[in-house]
Amino acid sequence: MNTALTSLLDLLDLERIEQDIFRGISRSAVVPRVFGGQVAAQALVAAGRTVPEDRAAHSLHAYFLRPGDPGAPIVYQVDRIRDGRSFTTRRVVAVQHGQPIFHLSASFQEHEEGLEHQEPMPPAPDPESLPTAEELLPAHADKFPDPKVIDRLLEARAAVDLRYAEDPPFLVAGQGPREPRSQVWFRTRGKLADDPLLHVCLATYVSDMTLLDSVL
Repeated sequence: MNTALTSLLDLLDLERIEQDIFRGISRSAVVPRVFGGQVAAQALVAAGRTVPEDRAAHSLHAYFLRPGDPGAPIVYQVDRIRDGRSFTTRRVVAVQHGQPIFHLSASFQEHEEGLEHQEPMPPAPDPESLPTAEELLPAHADKFPDPKVIDRLLEARAAVDLRYAEDPPFLVAGQGPREPRSQVWFRTRGKLADDPLLHVCLATYVSDMTLLDSVL
């Protein structure tokens, strides 16, 4: 496991300061505020630690209210909305400097057999055939007015191997309209513990790395 992934796992290991109150720290980001994926993942960690282990997170809704301060800890307050026979609902508010910066609603469920209603996976190239971030971004250095941006982007992806199925929208701006979607493969740069909550929290963290690509 590389150093960056170890650091990310430490970031998600929140300190419990009361029964339903947790505290997290931040890491440096490409922009001078807390990375949104970090706040969302930490909030889901806080929620998950108040839920029985046999109930998996299957749904979340998140609202970013204010930019976070990377130099200050974040306090996560968990509200136990409901504990049903097979579903558990949690609400989490992230607070900094006395103000809420983020709000999360998450639902957890015991494993049950049910209907399969998801869309089939669309065609995608084999991930091993696609360039890594270390190969892709320097090849497009002319697209970035400040070469330090590439270094910061690579640093942000040091724990995760993230590969685009097509050229990322931010590298092909001005080449005409495209479908409003973006396909990526990703995996951590190291083996994770067999902990379903950890896996879904890391997926939440990574989701914010490419969330705005479809908008572009």
